[in-house]
Amino acid sequence: MTPTVLVPGMLCDADLWSDLPELPGEVVHAEITEPTIGGMAEQVLSSVDGEFSLVGLSLGAIVGFEVLRRAPDRVRAFGALSTNAGAPRPEQRAAWERQAASDFDEVVAEIQPAMFAEPSGPLRERFLGMAGRVGPEVFRAQLAAQATRGEAYDAVAGYPGPVRVLCGDRDALCPTGFHEDIVGHAQRGRLHVLSGAGHLLPLERPAVVGALIGRLLERGER
Repeated sequence: MTPTVLVPGMLCDADLWSDLPELPGEVVHAEITEPTIGGMAEQVLSSVDGEFSLVGLSLGAIVGFEVLRRAPDRVRAFGALSTNAGAPRPEQRAAWERQAASDFDEVVAEIQPAMFAEPSGPLRERFLGMAGRVGPEVFRAQLAAQATRGEAYDAVAGYPGPVRVLCGDRDALCPTGFHEDIVGHAQRGRLHVLSGAGHLLPLERPAVVGALIGRLLERGER
């Protein structure tokens, strides 16, 4: 079975995926630390040889769109969670510039409430732990990379493999409509909306997310 590359979102690391049921085959955790989406896409592509399945959340899925553009023949199946294939809006660019110039801990505290539908103590601490390990230098690189992204619907439309899109109906950052647009451009797309869930789906709904990713990987092997 081809390996699966998991790509975390901004301020997240491999702990994002640690509650998922065991996925079939080899699992590779890609890092995204370059200051451009293109550079991050090359990090993903260099994390494994040959063909692979790709699952990304938020910024990780945005990087995945660029991977599809650059090397669609290497990707057996693609999972996009809690994300947006549209170009950045002016207010987003302004927010990223402000965050890059602000105190790291204050920005993390500001962002944290939007990560979950109903953040409990353990989930809050998990996110803060990941953010602390990512640190301010990589965070600023991730903000810079966000500003280099463009609309990615063409990359989705040109990809012939299976695409599974997951979102929470209480995601304050990436509403359901963003994900409907992605599926609408995919040749073999399918959308799953998780009721009562927010942005960090693998932490809030690990069993469901793991099962859906497992089905996607099976489709990619057919």
